[in-house]
Amino acid sequence: MFSTGQWVFAAIFFISFVTIIIYSYRKDLQLHKKYYKGSLYVLVGFLVFIGLLFVIKKFLHE
Repeated sequence: MFSTGQWVFAAIFFISFVTIIIYSYRKDLQLHKKYYKGSLYVLVGFLVFIGLLFVIKKFLHE
């Protein structure tokens, strides 16, 4: 389905992409701590809300 060259390109692209993303995140870590301080609570609240929707769907479906 894919040639060897395409697999090599995909592997090199993936490794370089992940490396650049990690480098960029590390570089901006202080800004993330300053500006996105309460974002973890928003994420947890969103996941709890989605979980509650699934629970309600499960009880109403039966």
